[in-house]
Amino acid sequence: MSRAAKDAEAPKGAQGTLKAQKAQGSQKAQEAQPPKETGLRLVKGAMLVTDVAFLLYWTASLLVLIPAQYAYKDYDDPVMSDWNYSFLPLDIAASATGLASLVLARGGCGAALLARRRLAWRPLMLVSLTLTSTAGLQAVVFWALRGDWSLSWWIPNLFLLLFPVPAIVLLVRQDARPSGRPDDPARSPASRSSDAVGLQSPR
Repeated sequence: MSRAAKDAEAPKGAQGTLKAQKAQGSQKAQEAQPPKETGLRLVKGAMLVTDVAFLLYWTASLLVLIPAQYAYKDYDDPVMSDWNYSFLPLDIAASATGLASLVLARGGCGAALLARRRLAWRPLMLVSLTLTSTAGLQAVVFWALRGDWSLSWWIPNLFLLLFPVPAIVLLVRQDARPSGRPDDPARSPASRSSDAVGLQSPR
């Protein structure tokens, strides 16, 4: 091939590389976006309500604002009071991690920042959902052992126990999808070409 032909092909090669890099950047941006499944949107709504309710409940409990007729059975028993407050660290941890994950999962920023946020909000959401389900499980087991079947306490605690379960399964299944490793045959040729160019670059 003549030198002139090589010079003519050089710009085309550069344009192909730029297109490949743009395609890879677009792909990363799409991967960084929080999933749009209806199920996950419902989970986020339930988490927001639950985490805010945790904060409101403990604020009311610490300020003794809950009327006696709406309090748990034997609420004036020191042992029962200690049992109730033993949930305080668990519930606050679930609320803090949950609200933090919802803030980080919001869009409206660049692809690079969104990708870093994605690495943070998913683990935080899993932690929050796990803690929430654990709190619900501990409560319903305790009420069952005491033989207290008051619906005013069973319904909210069954909700805490059960709603995180499908959400955890959904997040784990999404995390189990192929992550696009360099040796992954499912990756696009443009992505592999861009990786090759990056390896040859001095930076």
